[in-house]
Amino acid sequence: MAILTETLGLALPGTATLPSGDPRAAVAAAEAGRRAVEMVEGGVRPTEVLTPAAFSNALVVLNAIGGSTNAVIHLAAIAGRAGVPFALHDVARKGHGVPMLADVEPSGSGLVQDVDAAGGVPVLFRALGDLLDRACTTVSGRTIGDIADAAPEPSGALHSPEDPVAPGPAFVVVAGSLAPDGAVLKRSAASPELLRHRGPAVVFHGYEDMRRRIDDPDLDVTPRSVLVLEGCGPVGVPGMPEWGMIPVPSRLLAAGVRDMVRVTDARMSGTSFGTVFVHAAPEAAVGGPLALVRDGDVVSVDADAGRLDLEVEPEELERRRREWRPPASPHLRGWPALYRAHVTQAPEGCDLDFLQAPTAAHRRFVEPVVGRS
Repeated sequence: MAILTETLGLALPGTATLPSGDPRAAVAAAEAGRRAVEMVEGGVRPTEVLTPAAFSNALVVLNAIGGSTNAVIHLAAIAGRAGVPFALHDVARKGHGVPMLADVEPSGSGLVQDVDAAGGVPVLFRALGDLLDRACTTVSGRTIGDIADAAPEPSGALHSPEDPVAPGPAFVVVAGSLAPDGAVLKRSAASPELLRHRGPAVVFHGYEDMRRRIDDPDLDVTPRSVLVLEGCGPVGVPGMPEWGMIPVPSRLLAAGVRDMVRVTDARMSGTSFGTVFVHAAPEAAVGGPLALVRDGDVVSVDADAGRLDLEVEPEELERRRREWRPPASPHLRGWPALYRAHVTQAPEGCDLDFLQAPTAAHRRFVEPVVGRS
């Protein structure tokens, strides 16, 4: 997220990857403070930097570094606050043709301090060249193009497009009958042989259920099974914990299985590896199809085709939908109840709807009230 903050133009060039304790950080902090005061005195606002082109650049860089799936939610939330259109499928569309250039775990072999040693984000800008909108301005007063032109050639942990870590795209967005509003896969950290897969579901109803049963020797699971974890989205917990990295059952792990297809409405850590489709929307707690999956149902994925489907007859799904009831919540009032009532789904950033930038329709609603007061 620090790299993406610098890409959006909200951080000074070269500061995103400074290692903890590095003496350069104190110098950067002082310069950031001076620049912040200058911008306040000059009336410069964040929205002057947070343009649609800036978000486009951020999605290009996200793919180029094989960044965290969490960043997709954060970028959507920031765009919502700034009033910038942000579509989930742009994550994959902007990544088309973008090679992965940062040799960083879990998609590569190095760590972020290796990116800093290679010159940090400015070198990445130079390597990406015309894949970025070079005219975008930053808080430094310089454009992305200015910063790129002043940077050295890529080396070390930052590769050139002619010698990428992987061809890309690093991210895939899928949709289908199991996730009508989309789900996200970090393709660069997935197993290629599982990008197209079809298997029976093993369903876990919440995190505790998963932890209780995942290593049960009697669990009816094979390497072809699709592990489904539902009830862990923004409304369901409430919150959206990093519970999506469903472990491979210990019995299969002992037999040499290292990855399986997993589908969930939860998040997972940016350092996680595996073929895990996260942020499935709508989530189960609001009646999304993930709530309707039963053990043994066939789930099919085709990452390259952008599909995630539940192979159950529509009539049967409709019958299950009629029988479905929202999970009871222990939160009847206060902050948790307010959160559950107003949090948006993952493609909109899991933000509170009343904190998003007002639309024209919203302004028409509130202006007469303001006028009367």
